[in-house]
Amino acid sequence: MKINFCVLIGLSLILSIIFYSCTGPVDERKTQIQQAMIDGANYAMNVLLDEEGKSRCDYNIIKGEWVEYEPPWHTGQIIYALLETYRLTGNEEYLDAARRAGDWWVSLEITDHPKLTGMVNAIHGDELAEFIVFATVSDGTAGLFRLYDETGYEPYAAVPTSAGEWMLEHMYLPEHGLFYDFVHFETGEVLTEDHPYWGDKEKELYDVARPNNEGSLYKYMYEYTGNERYREVFLELCESLVERQGPEGLWMDFGPNQKDYDRFHPRFNIWYAEALLDGYDMTGDERYLHAAKKTADRYVKAQQGDGTIYYVNFLDGSYNSNSLCGSGVSFAGILWLRLLQYGVGDEYIENIERSLEWVLNNRYATDHPDPNLAGAFVETRMRHIYGGLWYTMRDLGTSFGLRFLADYYRYAYGEHI
Repeated sequence: MKINFCVLIGLSLILSIIFYSCTGPVDERKTQIQQAMIDGANYAMNVLLDEEGKSRCDYNIIKGEWVEYEPPWHTGQIIYALLETYRLTGNEEYLDAARRAGDWWVSLEITDHPKLTGMVNAIHGDELAEFIVFATVSDGTAGLFRLYDETGYEPYAAVPTSAGEWMLEHMYLPEHGLFYDFVHFETGEVLTEDHPYWGDKEKELYDVARPNNEGSLYKYMYEYTGNERYREVFLELCESLVERQGPEGLWMDFGPNQKDYDRFHPRFNIWYAEALLDGYDMTGDERYLHAAKKTADRYVKAQQGDGTIYYVNFLDGSYNSNSLCGSGVSFAGILWLRLLQYGVGDEYIENIERSLEWVLNNRYATDHPDPNLAGAFVETRMRHIYGGLWYTMRDLGTSFGLRFLADYYRYAYGEHI
């Protein structure tokens, strides 16, 4: 990783001054962050993970019921968050919970299907109940590779590597630097001309395939196996991202962005920026750094003065305020912090502070009367579906919030809790 330690020393002094002037004594803020991480990790461990070890996903506040939505991906985010908290606190309970979730995840391995053997049965759910989604697998595995690093338990790396190899063999378009999005979970058919999101619309290539570098899967596969082919594929995807990034710093040609409406997703583009920074770490290619910074600059415009980032955002700066994307607040903070450590993000300090304030202030109390919410970090999603109002509190506010607080704590204090 290319870190300028002189920059970091200067940064520590700058942050110390800003932390004190904006938030009060450093020790008080430090204690707040520590307690928030402990509360959030306890909630993730005891509430968000069910008896099997998978994420409960979305809590319908109106009905008081949990609803599954892309469990492999959501579980992967919780694994990542619990590991980050464990690494700071040393609390073995968090590692044990991450392992329980990891054991559920690797149990999805397909071993006896005529076409899908080697893949994982990572069904998306909801309106995509019949399909395995590439990004569900790829970005769902970042926590698993970290869990392997922590425990040395081979399946945590071997199972996602096997799935990545299957997708490379069956879903990759090397001439375009794209992967197809969907596989039918029963037939093993890769959807090359259809897409369940777009209905009767005449499909084009970008409607059924994307750069799909979320989670930097092939980077981790390369580090695990030493297979140069995986490194090549990862960097081919990075090149694809640089080539296809729009002038606004986003990838509007690809869903879940909606180019026809100038609407962009609160997290999707940040995953691509994160992968580009992984590519920068691997190669030192400044183009990757600059492209990631363009994305970071665009999310500065999406953040409100109080730190809020909404779920629905438009390129003209307007937004729909009915859903609060706590994970977007935290994920943008993670990206800004990472650029700061490279010495190219001093202008993001105010935004990082806004994200911190927002995350600390927008959490459910640990003694909240609804035990399904007690200790949660806020992430709301309101939709009008199924003949009524669908209002959920999502697990993502907590999982991304823990990651952000862990990053912030390390950069601000450089020590274990």
